[in-house]
Amino acid sequence: MSFPKHIAIIPDGNRRWAKAQRLNPWEGHEQGVKTFWAASQELFNMGLENLTFWAASYDNLNKRSRLEVKFLINLLRTEIQNDNILNLAKKNHVKIKVVGEWVESIKDKKLIESIERLENETKNFSKGVLTLLFAYDGQREMLAATSALAKSGKTITASSLRKELWTGDLPDVDLVIRTGGEPHWSAGFMMWLTANSEMYFTKTLWPDFNNGEIKKALTRYKIRERRLGK
Repeated sequence: MSFPKHIAIIPDGNRRWAKAQRLNPWEGHEQGVKTFWAASQELFNMGLENLTFWAASYDNLNKRSRLEVKFLINLLRTEIQNDNILNLAKKNHVKIKVVGEWVESIKDKKLIESIERLENETKNFSKGVLTLLFAYDGQREMLAATSALAKSGKTITASSLRKELWTGDLPDVDLVIRTGGEPHWSAGFMMWLTANSEMYFTKTLWPDFNNGEIKKALTRYKIRERRLGK
């Protein structure tokens, strides 16, 4: 099996890592951000074209404590204001996309403008795409897509449905990596684009997911045979 073109990551385990270290939950998220930078750069160095990272679910931002939600949003703000995401994009010539119901969940005009500016500044980069799923829920994505089709009166086909998906312009996901030792799906994660994906589950908590763990996931991917129903 060749090298994947699109990898999606479900980075589970930040809070459990913090608890094991006797730290506050948000300190786990801070360490998770550091892991994100290292993993993203390593994958782009390897030649990955599309990386999708589930930074925060819809429930993360709408059901958790106000303090933790505020911290998650401030983390995003800090990384954008410090140009960390922009610098990663420039270094690797990758386009940045932020997908999900983040506008409604953030409710911060300046941060919303900063995200839109980041997307605009990188829109012409052509070596790859880094998609950050923020306030994202796969079931809500599918409901929004079918609702839009129903309102438009268009015939529902695989093609028309995909065009309405928030993630519809991305290629199918070849490999999904979920850390944290809980081998299950969450909130219909990218259900259309992961229909034929290879799944890699690891007990390693996201803050401990290093380059060695990346290589393990890719090695497992390479030795599998994708029959795709044939």
